[in-house]
Amino acid sequence: MAWRKLRGLTQAQLADRSGVARGTLQRIEAAEKGVSVESLLRVLRGLGLLDNVPRALDPLASDVGRIRSGERLPRRVRPRQLALQEPTPERDHA
Repeated sequence: MAWRKLRGLTQAQLADRSGVARGTLQRIEAAEKGVSVESLLRVLRGLGLLDNVPRALDPLASDVGRIRSGERLPRRVRPRQLALQEPTPERDHA
């Protein structure tokens, strides 16, 4: 919704520009389930943001992805418990 408003577009204008129904755009803006990836990509194209998608999905575009790029990825990832860490003086000043 913020990008649409920053572009000065109404829902009707963006829906028309994107080739999706206004109801679909409303569901996307409300983060509701059941919206196709195709519709989302159409809206991103309508906003002029489609070119940003490959970079956002590229793990090497993030610091963590670059740091871990040399590691061998596991075949399967199992859920793990994330423990809350108590603040320590060393960590607070790092």
